[in-house]
Amino acid sequence: MASLSLKHIYKVYDNGFKAVSDFSMEIMDKEFIVFVGPSGCGKSTTLRMIAGLEEITAGELYIGDKVVNNYAPKDRDIAMVFQSYALYPHMTVYDNIAYSLKINKVPCVVYDEENHEPVLDENGKPKVEIRKLTAQEIDDRVKEAAESLNITEYLDRKPKALSGGQRQRVALGRAIVRHPKVFLLDEPLSNLDAKLRGSMRSEITKLHQRLQTTFIYVTHDQVEAMTMGTRIVVMKDGLVQQIDTPKNIYNYPANKFVAGFIGTPQMNFYNAAYEIGQDDIYLKMSFGKIRLLKEFLPKIKDRVIAPGRMVCVGIRPESIFLYDEKKKNDKVDVLEARVTVVEALGSETIVYADLDKENEGSITDNLTEVRIKMLSNFEVKVGDIVKVGFDLTKIHLFDIDTEEAVIQRIPEKFSN
Repeated sequence: MASLSLKHIYKVYDNGFKAVSDFSMEIMDKEFIVFVGPSGCGKSTTLRMIAGLEEITAGELYIGDKVVNNYAPKDRDIAMVFQSYALYPHMTVYDNIAYSLKINKVPCVVYDEENHEPVLDENGKPKVEIRKLTAQEIDDRVKEAAESLNITEYLDRKPKALSGGQRQRVALGRAIVRHPKVFLLDEPLSNLDAKLRGSMRSEITKLHQRLQTTFIYVTHDQVEAMTMGTRIVVMKDGLVQQIDTPKNIYNYPANKFVAGFIGTPQMNFYNAAYEIGQDDIYLKMSFGKIRLLKEFLPKIKDRVIAPGRMVCVGIRPESIFLYDEKKKNDKVDVLEARVTVVEALGSETIVYADLDKENEGSITDNLTEVRIKMLSNFEVKVGDIVKVGFDLTKIHLFDIDTEEAVIQRIPEKFSN
Protein backbone atom coordinates (compact mmCIF):
# COMPACT_ATOMS: atom_id res chain seq x y z
CA MET A 1 0.00 0.00 0.00
CA ALA A 2 1.50 3.34 -0.98
CA SER A 3 0.85 6.87 -2.10
CA LEU A 4 2.95 8.43 -4.85
CA SER A 5 4.07 11.97 -5.44
CA LEU A 6 5.46 13.20 -8.74
CA LYS A 7 7.02 16.64 -8.44
CA HIS A 8 7.97 18.52 -11.62
CA ILE A 9 9.08 15.38 -13.46
CA TYR A 10 10.88 15.83 -16.79
CA LYS A 11 12.20 13.32 -19.30
CA VAL A 12 14.56 14.73 -21.93
CA TYR A 13 16.48 12.39 -24.24
CA ASP A 14 20.05 12.92 -25.42
CA ASN A 15 18.84 14.37 -28.74
CA GLY A 16 16.95 17.07 -26.84
CA PHE A 17 13.48 15.59 -27.33
CA LYS A 18 11.19 16.33 -24.35
CA ALA A 19 9.05 13.25 -23.79
CA VAL A 20 7.55 14.51 -20.52
CA SER A 21 7.49 18.09 -19.25
CA ASP A 22 6.75 19.30 -15.72
CA PHE A 23 4.54 16.37 -14.67
CA SER A 24 3.23 16.91 -11.14
CA MET A 25 0.50 15.07 -9.25
CA GLU A 26 -0.32 13.41 -5.94
CA ILE A 27 -1.62 9.84 -6.11
CA MET A 28 -3.36 8.63 -2.98
CA ASP A 29 -3.09 5.15 -1.55
CA LYS A 30 -5.55 2.69 -3.16
CA GLU A 31 -6.38 4.99 -6.10
CA PHE A 32 -6.87 3.69 -9.63
CA ILE A 33 -5.15 6.28 -11.83
CA VAL A 34 -5.39 6.10 -15.62
CA PHE A 35 -2.96 7.87 -17.96
CA VAL A 36 -4.67 8.40 -21.31
CA GLY A 37 -3.74 10.18 -24.51
CA PRO A 38 -2.74 9.64 -28.13
CA SER A 39 0.38 7.71 -29.15
CA GLY A 40 3.56 9.57 -28.27
CA CYS A 41 1.99 11.75 -25.58
CA GLY A 42 4.37 10.55 -22.84
CA LYS A 43 2.04 8.33 -20.83
CA SER A 44 4.11 5.12 -21.09
CA THR A 45 7.34 7.06 -20.54
CA THR A 46 5.90 8.44 -17.29
CA LEU A 47 4.91 4.93 -16.20
CA ARG A 48 8.40 3.63 -17.00
CA MET A 49 9.96 6.41 -14.93
CA ILE A 50 7.78 5.38 -11.99
CA ALA A 51 8.91 1.78 -12.52
CA GLY A 52 12.57 2.79 -12.73
CA LEU A 53 12.96 1.58 -16.31
CA GLU A 54 13.57 5.14 -17.54
CA GLU A 55 15.86 7.62 -15.81
CA ILE A 56 14.21 10.82 -14.57
CA THR A 57 15.92 13.87 -16.10
CA ALA A 58 14.64 16.31 -13.47
CA GLY A 59 12.14 16.32 -10.63
CA GLU A 60 11.44 14.04 -7.69
CA LEU A 61 9.45 10.81 -7.46
CA TYR A 62 8.19 9.72 -4.04
CA ILE A 63 6.76 6.29 -3.24
CA GLY A 64 5.40 6.65 0.24
CA ASP A 65 7.72 9.10 2.00
CA LYS A 66 10.89 8.05 0.14
CA VAL A 67 12.48 9.72 -2.88
CA VAL A 68 13.12 6.76 -5.20
CA ASN A 69 14.76 8.46 -8.20
CA ASN A 70 17.94 6.45 -7.70
CA TYR A 71 16.30 3.19 -6.59
CA ALA A 72 16.63 0.19 -8.89
CA PRO A 73 13.28 -1.18 -10.17
CA LYS A 74 13.55 -4.23 -7.90
CA ASP A 75 13.87 -1.98 -4.84
CA ARG A 76 10.74 0.09 -5.49
CA ASP A 77 8.26 -2.62 -4.46
CA ILE A 78 6.21 -2.25 -7.63
CA ALA A 79 4.87 -4.80 -10.10
CA MET A 80 4.40 -4.10 -13.80
CA VAL A 81 2.18 -5.76 -16.41
CA PHE A 82 3.00 -5.05 -20.05
CA GLN A 83 1.05 -5.12 -23.30
CA SER A 84 2.86 -8.36 -24.22
CA TYR A 85 2.30 -11.11 -21.69
CA ALA A 86 6.02 -12.09 -21.60
CA LEU A 87 5.33 -15.57 -20.20
CA TYR A 88 7.96 -18.30 -20.20
CA PRO A 89 6.69 -20.74 -22.85
CA HIS A 90 8.47 -23.78 -21.35
CA MET A 91 6.98 -23.27 -17.88
CA THR A 92 3.53 -24.14 -16.60
CA VAL A 93 1.16 -21.41 -15.46
CA TYR A 94 2.03 -22.31 -11.85
CA ASP A 95 5.76 -21.91 -12.44
CA ASN A 96 5.29 -18.68 -14.39
CA ILE A 97 3.43 -17.16 -11.45
CA ALA A 98 5.80 -18.56 -8.83
CA TYR A 99 9.07 -17.85 -10.63
CA SER A 100 9.79 -14.37 -9.25
CA LEU A 101 9.03 -15.57 -5.71
CA LYS A 102 11.50 -18.44 -6.06
CA ILE A 103 14.45 -16.31 -7.18
CA ASN A 104 13.86 -13.03 -5.30
CA LYS A 105 13.48 -11.86 -1.77
CA VAL A 106 10.20 -10.06 -1.11
CA PRO A 107 8.84 -7.79 1.65
CA CYS A 108 7.01 -9.83 4.30
CA VAL A 109 5.12 -8.70 7.38
CA VAL A 110 6.70 -10.05 10.59
CA TYR A 111 4.26 -12.00 12.77
CA ASP A 112 4.52 -12.89 16.44
CA GLU A 113 5.00 -16.66 16.72
CA GLU A 114 2.73 -17.00 19.75
CA ASN A 115 -0.40 -15.01 18.88
CA HIS A 116 0.21 -14.73 15.10
CA GLU A 117 -0.39 -10.98 15.22
CA PRO A 118 1.74 -8.54 13.17
CA VAL A 119 4.73 -7.14 15.06
CA LEU A 120 4.56 -3.33 15.11
CA ASP A 121 7.50 -0.97 14.67
CA GLU A 122 8.17 2.22 16.65
CA ASN A 123 5.63 4.08 14.47
CA GLY A 124 2.88 1.57 15.15
CA LYS A 125 3.02 0.10 11.65
CA PRO A 126 3.47 -3.62 10.84
CA LYS A 127 7.16 -4.47 10.77
CA VAL A 128 8.43 -5.69 7.38
CA GLU A 129 11.45 -7.83 6.57
CA ILE A 130 12.96 -8.69 3.19
CA ARG A 131 13.42 -12.43 2.82
CA LYS A 132 12.85 -15.44 0.59
CA LEU A 133 9.54 -17.22 0.97
CA THR A 134 9.25 -20.83 2.01
CA ALA A 135 7.89 -23.35 -0.49
CA GLN A 136 4.59 -23.43 1.40
CA GLU A 137 4.29 -19.63 1.39
CA ILE A 138 4.94 -19.57 -2.37
CA ASP A 139 2.34 -22.27 -2.95
CA ASP A 140 -0.21 -20.38 -0.85
CA ARG A 141 0.36 -17.15 -2.75
CA VAL A 142 0.18 -18.79 -6.18
CA LYS A 143 -3.05 -20.59 -5.41
CA GLU A 144 -4.59 -17.50 -3.83
CA ALA A 145 -3.76 -15.41 -6.92
CA ALA A 146 -4.99 -18.12 -9.29
CA GLU A 147 -8.28 -18.37 -7.44
CA SER A 148 -8.82 -14.60 -7.50
CA LEU A 149 -8.24 -14.60 -11.28
CA ASN A 150 -10.25 -17.77 -12.01
CA ILE A 151 -7.26 -19.61 -13.51
CA THR A 152 -6.85 -22.39 -10.92
CA GLU A 153 -7.78 -25.06 -13.48
CA TYR A 154 -5.00 -23.87 -15.80
CA LEU A 155 -2.09 -24.06 -13.33
CA ASP A 156 -0.67 -27.21 -14.95
CA ARG A 157 -0.97 -25.94 -18.52
CA LYS A 158 1.66 -24.25 -20.69
CA PRO A 159 0.99 -20.74 -22.09
CA LYS A 160 0.49 -22.08 -25.64
CA ALA A 161 -2.63 -23.91 -24.43
CA LEU A 162 -4.23 -20.68 -23.18
CA SER A 163 -6.30 -17.99 -24.87
CA GLY A 164 -5.19 -14.36 -24.95
CA GLY A 165 -7.40 -13.44 -22.02
CA GLN A 166 -6.13 -16.36 -19.95
CA ARG A 167 -2.52 -15.42 -20.68
CA GLN A 168 -3.20 -11.88 -19.55
CA ARG A 169 -4.66 -13.25 -16.31
CA VAL A 170 -1.47 -15.25 -15.78
CA ALA A 171 0.58 -12.07 -16.29
CA LEU A 172 -1.61 -10.33 -13.70
CA GLY A 173 -1.21 -13.28 -11.34
CA ARG A 174 2.56 -13.05 -11.62
CA ALA A 175 2.31 -9.44 -10.43
CA ILE A 176 -0.24 -10.12 -7.68
CA VAL A 177 1.79 -12.77 -5.85
CA ARG A 178 4.50 -10.26 -5.04
CA HIS A 179 2.05 -8.20 -2.94
CA PRO A 180 3.55 -4.94 -4.29
CA LYS A 181 2.77 -1.46 -3.03
CA VAL A 182 1.93 -0.26 -6.54
CA PHE A 183 0.66 -1.99 -9.70
CA LEU A 184 1.73 -0.50 -13.03
CA LEU A 185 -0.18 -1.66 -16.12
CA ASP A 186 1.00 -0.55 -19.57
CA GLU A 187 -1.81 -1.08 -22.13
CA PRO A 188 -2.41 -4.65 -20.89
CA LEU A 189 -5.57 -5.18 -22.96
CA SER A 190 -4.53 -3.77 -26.34
CA ASN A 191 -3.72 -7.23 -27.76
CA LEU A 192 -7.20 -8.59 -26.97
CA ASP A 193 -10.32 -8.47 -29.14
CA ALA A 194 -13.12 -6.04 -28.30
CA LYS A 195 -15.35 -8.54 -26.47
CA LEU A 196 -12.49 -9.85 -24.34
CA ARG A 197 -11.30 -6.31 -23.56
CA GLY A 198 -14.73 -5.55 -22.14
CA SER A 199 -14.69 -8.53 -19.78
CA MET A 200 -11.06 -7.94 -18.76
CA ARG A 201 -11.82 -4.29 -17.94
CA SER A 202 -14.31 -5.40 -15.31
CA GLU A 203 -11.92 -8.13 -14.09
CA ILE A 204 -9.13 -5.62 -13.47
CA THR A 205 -11.55 -3.21 -11.75
CA LYS A 206 -12.75 -6.00 -9.44
CA LEU A 207 -9.14 -7.00 -8.81
CA HIS A 208 -8.33 -3.45 -7.70
CA GLN A 209 -11.31 -3.48 -5.36
CA ARG A 210 -10.19 -6.79 -3.84
CA LEU A 211 -6.51 -5.94 -3.45
CA GLN A 212 -7.06 -2.37 -2.23
CA THR A 213 -3.71 -1.36 -3.72
CA THR A 214 -2.62 1.61 -5.81
CA PHE A 215 -3.05 0.98 -9.56
CA ILE A 216 -1.58 3.14 -12.35
CA TYR A 217 -2.90 2.15 -15.76
CA VAL A 218 -1.81 3.40 -19.20
CA THR A 219 -4.13 3.28 -22.21
CA HIS A 220 -4.96 5.15 -25.42
CA ASP A 221 -8.55 3.88 -25.13
CA GLN A 222 -10.88 6.48 -23.64
CA VAL A 223 -13.47 3.80 -22.79
CA GLU A 224 -10.96 2.04 -20.54
CA ALA A 225 -10.05 5.37 -18.95
CA MET A 226 -13.65 6.41 -18.28
CA THR A 227 -14.82 3.04 -16.94
CA MET A 228 -11.83 2.06 -14.79
CA GLY A 229 -10.17 5.11 -13.29
CA THR A 230 -10.98 6.90 -10.05
CA ARG A 231 -9.07 9.76 -11.66
CA ILE A 232 -7.80 10.29 -15.20
CA VAL A 233 -4.66 12.05 -16.39
CA VAL A 234 -5.11 13.30 -19.97
CA MET A 235 -1.77 13.91 -21.74
CA LYS A 236 -0.69 15.43 -25.05
CA ASP A 237 2.83 16.10 -26.36
CA GLY A 238 4.40 15.28 -22.99
CA LEU A 239 2.20 17.75 -21.11
CA VAL A 240 -0.61 17.09 -18.66
CA GLN A 241 -3.82 18.59 -20.05
CA GLN A 242 -6.14 17.76 -17.15
CA ILE A 243 -6.27 15.59 -14.01
CA ASP A 244 -9.74 14.86 -12.65
CA THR A 245 -12.46 12.26 -12.14
CA PRO A 246 -14.00 10.67 -15.26
CA LYS A 247 -17.24 12.59 -14.70
CA ASN A 248 -15.49 15.94 -14.38
CA ILE A 249 -13.21 15.28 -17.35
CA TYR A 250 -16.32 14.65 -19.45
CA ASN A 251 -18.50 17.48 -18.14
CA TYR A 252 -15.84 20.11 -17.47
CA PRO A 253 -13.00 19.67 -20.00
CA ALA A 254 -10.14 22.08 -19.35
CA ASN A 255 -9.49 22.74 -23.03
CA LYS A 256 -10.55 21.88 -26.56
CA PHE A 257 -8.17 18.90 -26.81
CA VAL A 258 -9.65 17.18 -23.73
CA ALA A 259 -13.18 17.94 -24.91
CA GLY A 260 -12.50 16.38 -28.30
CA PHE A 261 -10.45 13.42 -27.09
CA ILE A 262 -12.94 12.23 -24.47
CA GLY A 263 -16.36 11.25 -25.75
CA THR A 264 -17.69 9.18 -28.65
CA PRO A 265 -18.70 10.48 -31.12
CA GLN A 266 -16.39 13.46 -30.75
CA MET A 267 -17.74 16.80 -29.56
CA ASN A 268 -18.99 19.11 -32.33
CA PHE A 269 -16.82 22.24 -32.70
CA TYR A 270 -17.73 25.44 -34.56
CA ASN A 271 -16.02 28.81 -34.81
CA ALA A 272 -18.41 31.60 -33.91
CA ALA A 273 -18.52 35.34 -33.35
CA TYR A 274 -20.31 37.12 -30.53
CA GLU A 275 -23.31 39.13 -31.71
CA ILE A 276 -24.91 41.57 -29.29
CA GLY A 277 -28.68 41.77 -29.69
CA GLN A 278 -31.19 44.01 -27.96
CA ASP A 279 -32.11 41.40 -25.36
CA ASP A 280 -29.71 38.50 -25.98
CA ILE A 281 -26.13 37.66 -26.87
CA TYR A 282 -25.74 35.28 -29.80
CA LEU A 283 -23.05 32.93 -31.06
CA LYS A 284 -23.07 33.47 -34.82
CA MET A 285 -21.69 30.59 -36.88
CA SER A 286 -21.42 30.03 -40.62
CA PHE A 287 -24.78 28.22 -40.72
CA GLY A 288 -26.83 30.25 -38.25
CA LYS A 289 -26.77 31.46 -34.69
CA ILE A 290 -27.71 30.27 -31.22
CA ARG A 291 -28.11 32.17 -27.98
CA LEU A 292 -25.57 32.36 -25.17
CA LEU A 293 -27.62 31.94 -22.00
CA LYS A 294 -27.40 34.87 -19.59
CA GLU A 295 -26.63 32.46 -16.74
CA PHE A 296 -23.23 31.84 -18.37
CA LEU A 297 -22.23 35.51 -18.55
CA PRO A 298 -20.80 35.80 -14.99
CA LYS A 299 -18.79 32.61 -15.66
CA ILE A 300 -17.04 33.85 -18.82
CA LYS A 301 -13.33 34.26 -18.00
CA ASP A 302 -12.38 37.96 -18.11
CA ARG A 303 -15.96 38.53 -19.35
CA VAL A 304 -14.58 39.64 -22.72
CA ILE A 305 -17.66 39.62 -24.93
CA ALA A 306 -17.44 42.06 -27.80
CA PRO A 307 -19.26 42.17 -31.13
CA GLY A 308 -17.33 40.15 -33.71
CA ARG A 309 -14.94 38.60 -31.17
CA MET A 310 -14.28 34.99 -32.15
CA VAL A 311 -14.79 31.96 -29.91
CA CYS A 312 -14.95 28.19 -30.45
CA VAL A 313 -18.30 26.61 -29.59
CA GLY A 314 -18.38 22.98 -28.47
CA ILE A 315 -21.44 20.80 -27.92
CA ARG A 316 -21.60 17.05 -27.45
CA PRO A 317 -23.69 14.88 -29.83
CA GLU A 318 -25.99 13.81 -26.98
CA SER A 319 -26.78 17.48 -26.25
CA ILE A 320 -28.19 17.87 -29.78
CA PHE A 321 -31.48 16.23 -30.74
CA LEU A 322 -34.26 16.09 -33.29
CA TYR A 323 -36.59 18.83 -32.15
CA ASP A 324 -40.22 18.16 -31.29
CA GLU A 325 -42.43 21.24 -31.71
CA LYS A 326 -44.73 19.88 -28.99
CA LYS A 327 -41.93 20.01 -26.42
CA LYS A 328 -40.82 23.62 -26.60
CA ASN A 329 -38.04 24.71 -24.25
CA ASP A 330 -36.75 28.26 -23.78
CA LYS A 331 -33.23 26.88 -23.31
CA VAL A 332 -33.18 25.19 -26.70
CA ASP A 333 -32.44 26.84 -30.04
CA VAL A 334 -33.43 25.16 -33.33
CA LEU A 335 -31.70 25.01 -36.72
CA GLU A 336 -32.52 23.02 -39.84
CA ALA A 337 -30.21 20.33 -41.24
CA ARG A 338 -30.18 17.69 -43.99
CA VAL A 339 -29.41 14.12 -42.89
CA THR A 340 -26.36 12.68 -44.71
CA VAL A 341 -25.50 9.50 -42.77
CA VAL A 342 -27.42 7.30 -40.32
CA GLU A 343 -25.50 4.81 -38.17
CA ALA A 344 -27.87 2.42 -36.37
CA LEU A 345 -26.05 0.90 -33.39
CA GLY A 346 -28.90 -1.00 -31.80
CA SER A 347 -29.92 0.89 -28.66
CA GLU A 348 -28.77 4.21 -30.11
CA THR A 349 -28.33 5.89 -33.48
CA ILE A 350 -25.66 8.33 -34.64
CA VAL A 351 -26.97 10.82 -37.20
CA TYR A 352 -24.70 13.01 -39.33
CA ALA A 353 -26.35 16.05 -40.87
CA ASP A 354 -25.38 19.20 -42.79
CA LEU A 355 -26.54 22.51 -41.33
CA ASP A 356 -27.54 25.37 -43.60
CA LYS A 357 -24.77 27.88 -44.20
CA GLU A 358 -24.88 31.67 -44.12
CA ASN A 359 -21.43 32.87 -45.22
CA GLU A 360 -21.43 36.36 -43.78
CA GLY A 361 -19.02 38.66 -41.99
CA SER A 362 -15.61 37.43 -40.84
CA ILE A 363 -16.70 33.86 -40.17
CA THR A 364 -14.01 31.61 -41.67
CA ASP A 365 -15.17 28.24 -40.37
CA ASN A 366 -17.03 26.37 -43.10
CA LEU A 367 -17.59 23.18 -41.10
CA THR A 368 -21.32 22.60 -41.13
CA GLU A 369 -21.57 18.94 -40.17
CA VAL A 370 -23.33 18.08 -36.94
CA ARG A 371 -23.18 14.74 -35.13
CA ILE A 372 -26.27 13.75 -33.17
CA LYS A 373 -26.46 10.84 -30.72
CA MET A 374 -29.98 9.68 -29.97
CA LEU A 375 -32.14 6.71 -29.06
CA SER A 376 -33.03 4.34 -31.87
CA ASN A 377 -36.79 4.88 -31.53
CA PHE A 378 -36.48 7.95 -33.80
CA GLU A 379 -36.88 7.14 -37.49
CA VAL A 380 -34.78 9.23 -39.88
CA LYS A 381 -33.28 8.51 -43.28
CA VAL A 382 -30.65 10.04 -45.53
CA GLY A 383 -31.94 13.16 -47.28
CA ASP A 384 -34.50 14.11 -44.62
CA ILE A 385 -34.65 17.78 -43.65
CA VAL A 386 -34.89 17.83 -39.86
CA LYS A 387 -35.08 20.42 -37.12
CA VAL A 388 -32.11 20.11 -34.81
CA GLY A 389 -32.36 21.32 -31.21
CA PHE A 390 -29.28 22.59 -29.37
CA ASP A 391 -29.41 22.29 -25.56
CA LEU A 392 -28.03 25.71 -24.65
CA THR A 393 -27.27 24.65 -21.06
CA LYS A 394 -24.68 22.16 -22.34
CA ILE A 395 -22.63 24.50 -24.53
CA HIS A 396 -18.85 24.74 -24.07
CA LEU A 397 -16.78 27.73 -25.18
CA PHE A 398 -13.04 27.64 -25.92
CA ASP A 399 -10.61 30.47 -26.60
CA ILE A 400 -9.75 30.63 -30.31
CA ASP A 401 -6.02 31.12 -29.66
CA THR A 402 -5.23 29.18 -26.46
CA GLU A 403 -8.06 26.61 -26.81
CA GLU A 404 -8.60 26.87 -23.03
CA ALA A 405 -12.16 26.60 -21.67
CA VAL A 406 -13.83 30.00 -21.46
CA ILE A 407 -16.82 29.15 -19.27
CA GLN A 408 -15.79 28.59 -15.67
CA ARG A 409 -17.67 25.73 -14.09
CA ILE A 410 -17.36 24.26 -10.61
CA PRO A 411 -16.72 20.51 -10.93
CA GLU A 412 -17.55 17.98 -8.26
CA LYS A 413 -14.85 17.46 -5.65
CA PHE A 414 -12.89 14.22 -5.71
CA SER A 415 -12.84 11.98 -2.65
CA ASN A 416 -11.01 8.67 -2.56
